[in-house]
Amino acid sequence: MTSSSFVHLHVHTEFSRLDSTITVRGLVDKAREYGMSAVAITDHGNIDGAEVFVELCREVGIKPIVGCEMYVVDELPVLPMARTFHLLLLCENAEGYENLRRLVDHSHKEGLHHLPRIDKKILRQHAEGLIALSACLKGEVPNLCMRNEYDEAVAVAKGYAAIFPGRFYLELNGNGLPEQKAFNKGLLRIAEELDLPVVATNDCHYLNLDDAFEHEKMLCAQTGKSITDPTRMRLSSDEFYFKSPDEMAEAFADAPEAIDNTLQIAERCTFSS
Repeated sequence: MTSSSFVHLHVHTEFSRLDSTITVRGLVDKAREYGMSAVAITDHGNIDGAEVFVELCREVGIKPIVGCEMYVVDELPVLPMARTFHLLLLCENAEGYENLRRLVDHSHKEGLHHLPRIDKKILRQHAEGLIALSACLKGEVPNLCMRNEYDEAVAVAKGYAAIFPGRFYLELNGNGLPEQKAFNKGLLRIAEELDLPVVATNDCHYLNLDDAFEHEKMLCAQTGKSITDPTRMRLSSDEFYFKSPDEMAEAFADAPEAIDNTLQIAERCTFSS
């Protein structure tokens, strides 16, 4: 596998505050080290790092893909018991960037309730030019798959596919979690049933495998816990790092189309300023 045959599309940086140890400079340097043709930035609820990210990518000849992992509820204002899910949005073009900017602004001005949220109504109004990925375990479709609520997962996937016609991908995660294997299987089943594409990501929160402990200490700072506290928040895998193309190909050996589709998405994304 050549280095340029995979693109990371789900990456958190220092702008996912207290949730990633990846600096924008470190991200771009690592993508260049791996010979990647493109790379994405997808921080939680903001695009604050987009400008410096684009500039640094241009300096080294890598295509920047600007995105955001949004917090989505069914309807605003947020009810106390309303569930919030993740959805990954990537800018396909300049219109997509303007729509993403509007969605982020709306989430902070109108949807802020502990987290900056949007609902599906506003998402529908500003979907043009955006590619959507179903996100991690906290995404609505994979979460339903993990809970064995398959029919509901299919219905939600249909809904997102209608909002993003030809631009909705079911996101397979490769961080080595047992629950990921379960929901990846469900997502592959939905992809076949609804004729939807799948795409491979690694939901990166740190650059290298040996950065896992530093990330765990950051989570302790975020939650006010001690590193010795057995109840502290922690990821149950040390594979949330910026894996090499070969590592990603190995993780998705049973679904090579998910690797290929990272390149397809990168080619579709033309916004860079």
